[in-house]
Amino acid sequence: MSGGFDLGGRRVWVAGHRGMVGAAVCRRLAGEDCTLLTVGRERLDLRDQRAVLDWMRDQRPDVVVLAAARVGGIHANDSQPAVFLYENLMIEANIIEAARQTAVERLLFLGSSCIYPRLAEQPIRESSLLTGPLEPTNQWYAVAKIAGIKLCQAYRRQYGCRFISAMPANLYGPGDNFDLTTSHVLPALMRKIHEAAERGAETVEVWGTGRPRREFLHVDDLADALLFLLRHYDGEEPVNVGTGEDIAIADLARTLADVVGWSGRIVYDPGKPDGTPRKVMDVSRLADLGWTARIGLTEGLASTYAWFRSNSGTLRQSRPVVVPAA
Repeated sequence: MSGGFDLGGRRVWVAGHRGMVGAAVCRRLAGEDCTLLTVGRERLDLRDQRAVLDWMRDQRPDVVVLAAARVGGIHANDSQPAVFLYENLMIEANIIEAARQTAVERLLFLGSSCIYPRLAEQPIRESSLLTGPLEPTNQWYAVAKIAGIKLCQAYRRQYGCRFISAMPANLYGPGDNFDLTTSHVLPALMRKIHEAAERGAETVEVWGTGRPRREFLHVDDLADALLFLLRHYDGEEPVNVGTGEDIAIADLARTLADVVGWSGRIVYDPGKPDGTPRKVMDVSRLADLGWTARIGLTEGLASTYAWFRSNSGTLRQSRPVVVPAA
């Protein structure tokens, strides 16, 4: 469904502008004729309902890209279930309700492919939502994201708000979290292999069997897709954003080794969880609207590794999970 929405002259708030996704959206918006609004956690706690409403009443955004969230990999989700559920519920509920009260024209809620059932039919269609049990290792984050989707749908039905949702594949790119205890699989592997190359190590250990298959989307492609959806989509159903192609974790590890220039051996630990066996999304809805990803995986990994090497001296060795308003 085409909304025909023009970003020109609008005030656009990117909630979560310091995170990987938010930063990419800000980069993409830099070339648009709009006013970019941002605010850091030191000034606004997105878990505080009154503070969020007051800030939005003062700033009066026309458009909101809701990219703020507490995120992390399997270990972080499994060890902090209450934090992941509570904080994500508060962030999205506060912003969505404040957007209604301040008459925001368009809001885009950023979900995640982990909202879909663990054993969903592949490729995963948007209609698979709530048709089966979730992956236990990230169910708390997934439940919060599902609630955000349903909030957008409910606000459309009850209040006529033009709020939409996008579900990205696994993301990577500049600004990712490379901490080994809280990051997702791709940046964790990249850092492990990079450090192995620096030490001259002969092996790198990887959690699980290496057999699960994942789809990876460069964050700059996602940012472009989000602006496309703001302009051209005005429907209730969430929209998958991805490449429609997946790769086994073992093959990803080998590709990363080639990018880094390390020729050692990958060792797998089958005693650690694999997570969902396969996750690749059906992106036909977005393709039918007229958008497809442009950054290939090898190209994207090479540019991300170049960014990592340029910034590794400033990256903290033990980064916390991304926090609200990051």
